[in-house]
Amino acid sequence: MQHVKIPQDRIGVLIGEGGATMREIEERAEVRLDIDSETGAVAVESVGDPVLGLKGPEIVEAIGRGFAPEDALVLLDDEMMMFELVDVDAATRNEKDLERKKGRLIGENGRTRELMAELTGAEVVIYGTTVGAIGAPQQVEVVRSAVEMLLDGAPHGAVYSFLERKHNELKQPGMEYHQYTG
Repeated sequence: MQHVKIPQDRIGVLIGEGGATMREIEERAEVRLDIDSETGAVAVESVGDPVLGLKGPEIVEAIGRGFAPEDALVLLDDEMMMFELVDVDAATRNEKDLERKKGRLIGENGRTRELMAELTGAEVVIYGTTVGAIGAPQQVEVVRSAVEMLLDGAPHGAVYSFLERKHNELKQPGMEYHQYTG
């Protein structure tokens, strides 16, 4: 059994209307969720396939970090899909610096975050003091690199050029991601 703590304001999203989201996670990941809505603690117990059960805590954490349940459930679609968080707070000096860096990551009207998602093919969410990415390993690595560039103060234009270059590399024949069908 694993324990995941999620913010209070995400508990409703995890449970879903009438418990629908929670039941879908339990069914598809073959886990049992015990949610303490007072503290935000979620116990995740594998009740079926242990490999699927390993994805259960990741799905709960992804929803807790701002992903929509349908985006988090993508982790079950393919064993290569991964979820990664970048802690923005670790790269800041104080609250004002945190807000400035979050603003750089989000961009004007959310454009920077949108471009990271669009050009990598990964789902990207900025919530609280973290940036989350769900996608294939190459996609998530490009998102992480772009986030680190922005946190280090790189100009947005340089980051956009990097993202476009990586987008083209991921499209090269033989470099794209293929799902194993065997």
